[in-house]
Amino acid sequence: MEACRSVEGVPRGREALSAYRRFHREGVIPTGTSPKLHPIGTREIEGETVKFTLRLADGLETESVLIPMKRRDGSTTRTLCVSSQVGCAMGCRFCETAQMGLVRQLRTEDIVAQWHAATHEIGHRPKNIVFMGMGEPTDNLDAVLPAIRILVDHDGPAVAASNISVSTVGNPDGIRRLGELAAEPGFRRLNLAVSLNAPNDDIRAEIMPVDRAWPMDDLMDAMSSWPGRPKSAICIEYVLIPGVNDESAHCDEVCDYLRPLRCSLNIIPYNPRRHSPWPAPTEESVEAFLARAMANGQFTKRRGTKGRDVMAACGQLGNPEIRARRRVADGTRVGLTLGSAELD
Repeated sequence: MEACRSVEGVPRGREALSAYRRFHREGVIPTGTSPKLHPIGTREIEGETVKFTLRLADGLETESVLIPMKRRDGSTTRTLCVSSQVGCAMGCRFCETAQMGLVRQLRTEDIVAQWHAATHEIGHRPKNIVFMGMGEPTDNLDAVLPAIRILVDHDGPAVAASNISVSTVGNPDGIRRLGELAAEPGFRRLNLAVSLNAPNDDIRAEIMPVDRAWPMDDLMDAMSSWPGRPKSAICIEYVLIPGVNDESAHCDEVCDYLRPLRCSLNIIPYNPRRHSPWPAPTEESVEAFLARAMANGQFTKRRGTKGRDVMAACGQLGNPEIRARRRVADGTRVGLTLGSAELD
C-alpha cells in the first residue's frame, strides 16, 4: 500500500487503500505503477499438487508448492508451502534444500509474491500457508514477520492467523521472537511447528547439526514459553528415517521428552533427497511407530506424502538449477550462519 501512496499520479487515501485491496484480492495492478511482479518459471504437477518456481529480480529462483487437502465434506482446499530463503544454512542431512547451502534471504515482497502467484497466476487461492519450503524462517524473521502481517491483513490477502504455520529447526531465540508476534491481538492463533526428528541429542546432532548449538533442553524451554492459546498445540515434526530414528525405543524416548508439552506429534515418512543415503521407510515401520506413539498416550498424526515424484514433498525442494547458484554460506557445519546472514 505504501507503493500506492508514494507513486506520482496515483490517488492517495481511500483510493490508495482500494487499489491495495484490488491488487491482493483481484490481482489488479494499480494504475500508474509498474510493480516488479515475480514471473512464474517451471511448473511440475503430480495429480493436483503443483510445484512452481518464481524468478526473483536478480535472476535467482525460489520454489513453492500448492497442495490439495480433502475436507470431511468432500470439498478441496489448498495449502501453500512457501519458502523464506533461497537455500538454507542449517545443514540437515535428510533435506534436499540443505545440500545447496544458503544462497540469500528472501525479502518480504518475495514471500508475499508466492501467495500472489498461487492465487492470481495459477488460480488457486490457498486457505492455509505453511512456512515449510526452502530455508529456515527464524533465520530470516526480519522478512518473515512483516510477510505474516501482510498475509493476515484484512485489507490484503486476509489469511487467518490460525491458518498460518511457521516451521523451524528449533532456534530458541527465533521461537521466542516469533512468540512475541503470536502474543499480539489478531495473531494469537498463529501456529508453531518444530522439526525435532530425533529422540535425543546424540542422534539429532548427527542428522541436524544445529542441535550442537541448540540442544533439546534449550529447545524445550523455548517451546514451553510459546504463548498460543490452549487450543493451539505446537506441532512436533518427526521425519521417520529407516535405521536412524525409527525404533520402538526411539518412539518411547520421544514421547517421554514431549510429555510436559501440549503438542501433537506429526510423523513424516522420509522423502529421499537426491543421492540420499537412506531409502523411504516401509509402510509397516511407519504404522508401527504411529501405533507405539499412540500407545504412549501421545496425540499423533501422519503427514500424507504428496509430490514425491516431482521432488515437491517435504524435504525435497531445491532443483538442480537453483542448487548451481553461488552460496553465501556452506551450511554443512554449525556456526557458519546460524544468525542473520544476508541471504535471499
